[in-house]
Order: sequence, then C-alpha cells, then structure tokens
Amino acid sequence: MTERMTWTEIAKAYPNQWVGLTDVEYKPDNYSTIQSAVVLYTDWSKDDLQMEQFKTDGKVIAEYTNPNRLLELGVLG
Repeated sequence: MTERMTWTEIAKAYPNQWVGLTDVEYKPDNYSTIQSAVVLYTDWSKDDLQMEQFKTDGKVIAEYTNPNRLLELGVLG
C-alpha cells in the first residue's frame, strides 16, 4: 500500500472505514480537501489512528472514507 491514490480512489477502495494516510496533498483552492495521499493503514480503529497521528506529529492523518464526506456519528464528540 505505497502507491499514491486520489481521494476518490481511496474512498472506493476502502469504503466507509478509517484509513491512515501519509504524504497527503490537499487541493490548492481548498486546503481542507484531500486531493491525493498514500494509504498506510486500513482496518484500524479511529482511536488507534488518532494515536498514530499524535505519535507521528501529524505525519499520519486519520480520515474516514465516507463517500459523501459527511461526518461520522461521534466525530465531533
């Protein structure tokens, strides 16, 4: 899992799950929207990915692959 993928490809390959991303490139006109990234981790819990994000000083980004980019229940809590 080291090839760069677009966000659409990531969401299609790993639907409705948490993934750990690295080497994230954001859209130039919207720095909160992922354009592409390298998927490092799949099948990890949100908590485990967030801990990995913390341990790597943000080099791993935890994202949920909801195809509509809607917030998962509990994300804000």
